[in-house]
Amino acid sequence: MARTGLYKSEVEKARNSLLAQGRHPSVDAVRIALGNTGSKTTIHKYLKELEEENGGNVDRKTSISEALQDLVARLAVQLEVEASNRIAELEARHSEKDHLHESEIAALMAKNAAIQEKLDLTIAAIKQEIQSHEQTREAMQSESIARHTLAQQVTDLKDRLVENETHRQSLEEKHNHARDALEHYRSSVKEQRDQDIRRHEQQVQQLQAELRHLQQSLVLKQSEVTQLNQDGARLVAELSQAQKSLYEEKNQSRKAQNDLDAQRSIAQRATQLEAQITEKTALITDLQKQHADSLAQNKALDTHVSSLQLELATASAKLDAQQRMMDEFKTFLNAKPH
Repeated sequence: MARTGLYKSEVEKARNSLLAQGRHPSVDAVRIALGNTGSKTTIHKYLKELEEENGGNVDRKTSISEALQDLVARLAVQLEVEASNRIAELEARHSEKDHLHESEIAALMAKNAAIQEKLDLTIAAIKQEIQSHEQTREAMQSESIARHTLAQQVTDLKDRLVENETHRQSLEEKHNHARDALEHYRSSVKEQRDQDIRRHEQQVQQLQAELRHLQQSLVLKQSEVTQLNQDGARLVAELSQAQKSLYEEKNQSRKAQNDLDAQRSIAQRATQLEAQITEKTALITDLQKQHADSLAQNKALDTHVSSLQLELATASAKLDAQQRMMDEFKTFLNAKPH
């Protein structure tokens, strides 16, 4: 490279020094005399100007070797100039390629960052989908447990309904038996009362006939009147007993009526239980539908996760290919001679 601030006077001084020593002032000799500084092109230009100023007549004998040496020096200067231009051109091309490669690397890095960001978002979405899938699975398990619980409750209610129905039928049979017994007792009491009334009427008729005879024989019939009074007392006692039995039968009838009302209440409760069973059955149907929907959503989520995994594998393959290209490019740059 040319030394900054090389003057023509310095070249002339070195040239004269070489001439005084009896040496040919070639470009290389002058450059060595200058301390290996200065451009050979500049030194050659100044030497040529000095020769022209001196009229081209140099008071020395130029040998063939010196002429060849000067020719070689000039060719070397020309080769150096051409080499410098070629190197400058190659350096410009290399710099342009470096800029282009840097731009491509920056674009690849930006694209890589975008892909990495998309990959992070995809991974976050996959994690969210997995969490949602776990929540759905837990909800499905809870619904399944609730469904089994409701099914067991329905089974228990059905068993209780069967027991209540059996008890109701038993009470109804008892009530029918009690009603039949009451009807039979009423018939018996009525028949007995009719018989007592008829007997009493007969006795009254007999008493009336006897009263006519008693008027004639009061003393003789006093004993009969006493007997009749005893019979009347007995009849009164029997009537009281019959009334008491009738009262007890009425109490039993009232109790049977209460049992019948209780059976009706049980029947109403059974109707309500049947309505609840219907509602539980509808709820179980809805839960089964929700379970089917959850299974469909899980299947769709599995498909989406598989698609995301495929995209992730594709993106990883692209990143690996880009990384290999960058490594090859760096290897090429390191291997290229400067």
